Amino acid sequence: MSGRSSATCRAHDVTSRRGLARLGVVLAVAVAVGTDAQQVTPRTATSFDGARAFDHLERIVAIGPRPAGSPALRQTRAYITRQLTAIGLTVQEQPFTVVTPIGHVEMVNLVVRLEGERADRILLAGHYDTKLMPGAPFVGANDGGSSAAFLIELARVLASRPRAFTYELIWFDGEEAFCTGWTECGTPAAPDNTYGSRHYVAAARAAGVLSELRALILVDMIGDRRLEIRRDANSTPWLVDLVWDAARHLGHQRIFVDATTTIEDDHLPFLRAGVPAVDIIDLDYPAWHTPGDTLEQVSATSLQIVGDVVLDALPEIERRLISGTTGTTGATGDR
Repeated sequence: MSGRSSATCRAHDVTSRRGLARLGVVLAVAVAVGTDAQQVTPRTATSFDGARAFDHLERIVAIGPRPAGSPALRQTRAYITRQLTAIGLTVQEQPFTVVTPIGHVEMVNLVVRLEGERADRILLAGHYDTKLMPGAPFVGANDGGSSAAFLIELARVLASRPRAFTYELIWFDGEEAFCTGWTECGTPAAPDNTYGSRHYVAAARAAGVLSELRALILVDMIGDRRLEIRRDANSTPWLVDLVWDAARHLGHQRIFVDATTTIEDDHLPFLRAGVPAVDIIDLDYPAWHTPGDTLEQVSATSLQIVGDVVLDALPEIERRLISGTTGTTGATGDR
């Protein structure tokens, strides 16, 4: 993630050790919420599994730096596609070419569509590229890796659940800027960042289906071991409230705190198009955009907490959209 904030800005184990890791996630979440571990509901096939998501994260990080347009990012796409295909899901590629400060770059968004009772869509998205840092071994475990791995596991869970709305899970390419800073290059109309999300919105507008996009839940940098997620002032207030209500319901108010920050991220193109959106991100991360953003800085527990909160929030988001009691979108639309 390359945005600005008003806040301060392994190889795999054998099967038995993976089982222990999943148990460890359940116990760690119990401790995090101050609950007796024996009272925690066991993970099921329809529950988010933070250890399973962390397995994906390990494999993605092992590929190495994965900037947009690189062979390593093609390898990452292939990995994501294999995992989703293995559970019976169809992955659609959305290829496009953009002009960047380093020239023309071919990019590809990945989309998984889960049909629901309604054609209207709820989008769950994050980016899967890492920042281009020549000469630095930047593997982006949190920044790019956590969202990519999280969405694989979330797709597995959502595919097995009934849905009032059609869900789309989207892996955005090209979120990161090619220049050093977020606004160092580009223009307000064509910034050097958020290439994939801007392309997705433009394609939806060209196809005349913007009105089908009812809400976006964006995840970015959600694996920090010392996770603390603040409310984003750019996000749609009613969506922020519902996510934070879910966090309180699950006892995670020490993670989803009431402090406010302002984030520039892949949700902005959707907000400008009038699509309600919430960005779930912890940008107060010392290893941000440094070679220190490694597996040692992230945890399965953090992925577990965010997965549980998102899944807990979705039924109420659906209910609000159906009843029309969402209030303002928090943005001026241009549909």
